[in-house]
Amino acid sequence: MLSEKLRPPWPELFLWVRQQITNLQPRSCTLLLKLCHVPKAHLLLLPFLLNCTGPNPESAATGLPATADTAIAAAAEAPAPPLPDPPAPELYAWLPAGRYRAAQTVAARFAPPKGYQRVAVAAGSFGHWLRYLPLLPAGAPVKLYNGQLKDRQDVHAAVLDMDVGSRDLQQCADAVIRLRAEYLFSQNPDQVHFHLTSGDDIGFRDWYSGRGFRVKGNDVLPAARPAEAPSHPNFRRYLDQIFTYAGTLSLSKELQPTPLAQVQAGDVLIRGGSPGHAVLVLDVAVQPATGRRVVLLAQSYMPAQQMHVLTNLYDDTGLGAWFYLDPAQSRVGTPEWTFRSTELGRFVQLQEDL
Repeated sequence: MLSEKLRPPWPELFLWVRQQITNLQPRSCTLLLKLCHVPKAHLLLLPFLLNCTGPNPESAATGLPATADTAIAAAAEAPAPPLPDPPAPELYAWLPAGRYRAAQTVAARFAPPKGYQRVAVAAGSFGHWLRYLPLLPAGAPVKLYNGQLKDRQDVHAAVLDMDVGSRDLQQCADAVIRLRAEYLFSQNPDQVHFHLTSGDDIGFRDWYSGRGFRVKGNDVLPAARPAEAPSHPNFRRYLDQIFTYAGTLSLSKELQPTPLAQVQAGDVLIRGGSPGHAVLVLDVAVQPATGRRVVLLAQSYMPAQQMHVLTNLYDDTGLGAWFYLDPAQSRVGTPEWTFRSTELGRFVQLQEDL
């Protein structure tokens, strides 16, 4: 309890308290005034005197925290909602048995920036599956399909633990197709289908059942092939044929335009055509008090190369590998491509995954 000597003169009491505890919560302010023997009736004036319920021009001018900042800080300290358990390792079917490591995944490697929380995703969804993609050990370089190093080693924060094949096929759009196809394969192989640049829809079920295709000039013609089991090696052969005749133009037609403010894991930044490019949204985190979203992005490039998590070369605020897709801007910058803000798309089937 404060003594009479330490207590300021009554007219200056509230000014003194305000100067000392402007950045405290109202409950703390009330407690301190009680210790100062302030009459109970005067406590009703506390919110107005301390301006605890709205922005304080004086505190803003003097650099003291405003209510909005306090709310953001409080929300940032709130516990994140529980996340579903990681998918079973066998759902990443390209990996050899026993290779999957929970400590070497997107979720384990990349914590959200300070003040952000990972958005909730449904167990078994595409976003859930992407969040736990396996990574190569930290510091791994990006390699091309022929084993050579990519020229630019400054654009990636991590490399996905996924084969790129031995041919120059799995480029930008193909890598997005690969991840979407691998997810669908892990759920039900018969769901896998993609359009070629010609517009023809080629399903894996038809392909492994003996109904293949061949390309003659600009025409895609039916072609018989041996019926096979829907195994992963056969699935990879199917994908290589898709990669040969699909690209950013065909992939862009598989997607629905989506506002940047509504971005979610599994969305694609894409410029269809030649030249074109595609980058996949791997994960999303949100700032609870503001709703601001940041994302992790992954890409392949030309020539075909290991898919990698991009690093944010444009930010100096501590986002690291996370990118803020600002809805107010007309462009979205990534290390090797700049997209228009209208070039975010979502797989139509993704609505069913959520």
